Amino acid sequence: MATYAVGDLQGCLQPLKCLLERVNFNPAVDRLWLVGDLVNRGPESLETLRFLYAMRESLVCVLGNHDLHLLATWHNVERLKKNDTLREILDAPDAGELLDWLRRLKLLHYDEQRGIALVHAGIPPQWTLGKALELAGEVEQVLRDDNRFKPYLDGMYGNEPSKWHKDLQGVSRLRVITNYFTRMRFCTADGKLDLKGKEGADTAPPGYKPWFAHKDRRSRHVKIIFGHWAALEGKCKVPGVIALDTGCVWGGAMTLYNVDSGEFHRCECTDEGTIRPQPVPAQPVRMSDQP
Repeated sequence: MATYAVGDLQGCLQPLKCLLERVNFNPAVDRLWLVGDLVNRGPESLETLRFLYAMRESLVCVLGNHDLHLLATWHNVERLKKNDTLREILDAPDAGELLDWLRRLKLLHYDEQRGIALVHAGIPPQWTLGKALELAGEVEQVLRDDNRFKPYLDGMYGNEPSKWHKDLQGVSRLRVITNYFTRMRFCTADGKLDLKGKEGADTAPPGYKPWFAHKDRRSRHVKIIFGHWAALEGKCKVPGVIALDTGCVWGGAMTLYNVDSGEFHRCECTDEGTIRPQPVPAQPVRMSDQP
């Protein structure tokens, strides 16, 4: 039995299949961890979601910002954006089944035996792992609640509040928790978010750092696997922090990581539509138009 983690798919199904074939992935015995952003911007969002749903018993998956955006468009199609590739999912006859499964996924997963956390964007420096799991659970509970699900999605968008406070309530509380887990890149040591910067780790605004670079980060003793930040190109110099988004949908590669052995595999799409293996580390790719 092997356990693999893969970076943001964003509707790029063929590179995922390439990687799974390369490691002889067997869903009957192996497990696949996904860092979220399963859909959107890529060419096969519906096919990707169906492929994953069919093997859902073999998956551990956390939600990314694009997955939450899909759920929001499910209940309000006017939220679709020009560059979204989500319409095919919304119009599919099995949309209800697929999206009901999606909304029951986690924001944060922790494998206690391995001491590894799986999250889309990261864990803010002021939270312990225990606190992060507790607060992720608040949002997960709302997503699964038929009465609170839609009001949460309606109020999910926005950059404020920019910082967590224990006295926050209602949608504002849920929004900042969601932003930490699914949108965060740069923040201050006490967790104030900058959600505008999307480039590399060395482009932080004054007073800010990448969330994982804060020396006294309270989750620093936990190994963390995350995605979301394609401009990192899979490079993170902090021990125990594994960046897996290598920008497949932006012309880069998709990365698969053997959770137990530490071995990496990468696969990229060519302009001719074929798939080819790529050596690790990948060639630098600059992502200037990420969501």
